[in-house]
Amino acid sequence: MLLNEAIDEYLDASPDSKCCWYNHHWMTRRSFKDLADRCTLRLKDAGFSAGQRLAVLMPNCPMMLAIMLATWRLGGVFCPLNEKTGEISLLKTLGLLKPFAVIIAPTVKDDIEAALKKSGFICARYDSTGGEPFVGETQPADDFDKTLAVIFSTSGTTGDPKAVPLTHANILDNINACLEHVPDLTPDDILLNVLPNFHAFGFTICCVLPFILNATQVLLPSFMPPSNTIKVIEETKPTVLLLVPTMIGFAASMLERQGKTLTGIKLLIAGGDRYNPKMDDRVTKTFGVPLIEGYGITECSPVLAVNPKPSVRKLGTVGPALPRFELQLRSEAGEILPIPGEGVLWTRGPSVTSGYYHADEINRERFIDGWFNTGDYVQIDEDGYIKILDRVTDIIIVGGFNVYPQEVEAILAEHPAVSLAVVVGMPNDISGEVPKAYVIKAQGATVSENELVKFCKERLSHYKVPRSIEFVDSLPTSATGKILRRVLRQQEREKK
Repeated sequence: MLLNEAIDEYLDASPDSKCCWYNHHWMTRRSFKDLADRCTLRLKDAGFSAGQRLAVLMPNCPMMLAIMLATWRLGGVFCPLNEKTGEISLLKTLGLLKPFAVIIAPTVKDDIEAALKKSGFICARYDSTGGEPFVGETQPADDFDKTLAVIFSTSGTTGDPKAVPLTHANILDNINACLEHVPDLTPDDILLNVLPNFHAFGFTICCVLPFILNATQVLLPSFMPPSNTIKVIEETKPTVLLLVPTMIGFAASMLERQGKTLTGIKLLIAGGDRYNPKMDDRVTKTFGVPLIEGYGITECSPVLAVNPKPSVRKLGTVGPALPRFELQLRSEAGEILPIPGEGVLWTRGPSVTSGYYHADEINRERFIDGWFNTGDYVQIDEDGYIKILDRVTDIIIVGGFNVYPQEVEAILAEHPAVSLAVVVGMPNDISGEVPKAYVIKAQGATVSENELVKFCKERLSHYKVPRSIEFVDSLPTSATGKILRRVLRQQEREKK
């Protein structure tokens, strides 16, 4: 069963019921289908056909969902991209995708469009009143894989863009596995769709899952400012919030300042980055429900594990794997390790992509006999609950000893003057690497570097103690709020 067939079935059922909320208005299923029909006709008239890729630079909005459905109805591949990834990265990704055209939102800067056109890509804008984009001259297709539904661009840990193709079957399996695994999700739910839909978590779970669940969604183009998101939550009353920990922290702080507790929320699910268990009491108080943490990776469509519900969660873990995921723990040399235990997480199953798009060399490294190397170092307990220790590439090796940044960050976070701490490895001529911490102070707090180093020395082995601490006002993050350690390392190298 293809995604477009499932969504069309959803739209035909109860056509006058609510489909989605956007810009202070509820759109019915009938209205959304009419928009999707017009987009389909426009694309078909322009010559778009099965197997071709359609790239979009668009925020979360009904138009994006309508173009997605139109693409699938015609047998094409939807390619959502992040405008803020930068001109060089965009051009590199588009050169790999060779799209039929690039659909551009009114908010995209003119210089981005000019750069794309200069490089030979066909661009089409749609107007802010909702008129469908007009596509003129287009790129010819060069392959016709009708099984593909979407291709995501992801930088991974290296900073070099990779394209992750997912089939209709991959995404449907992942959604169905989520619905089997999290029993409290029902057709009566209203899901908040504020995570960027060019990101796999936002796309599959916030955007597509509500259609398959026969539920409703609230569309927001951006989480920032948090005050606006909170107002929308209070206005639309979503029952399921899907957020990254950074967003949850911002919202909790604002709700505390306002003396508010949100009401009507049934599920608060976090993913996309590690959740600090120290926040849990604050989060439960301000959101009105305990948080359940999950874990995903784009290559897995993306959800791999999640705590099924608050009553069975294990705080500090991302829960057990979803149905149909097989797991292995391996050493960095590839040796299979016992479970329970810890090691590099490998997985396979019907949600997992078969390989990166046109990247044979990387595929040989990451995919072996159907198994995919997630690149994450984890611990799995006797009940199958997974704890993320670190990205393999983020492990700091000090004189032959492994230092896991998460452990050092957790110690720093215990200090009352620390609001947020991130630890990365820096090159060192003697020990190979040494830990360095970047710290955001708690509001109104004062603390010195020496004080924090001493605090760590009292609680950590000597090789785990940060050799330097830099106080900062902010940290580089991805569009989904994940802290970019590689950017910190790069910034440090540029200081030399």
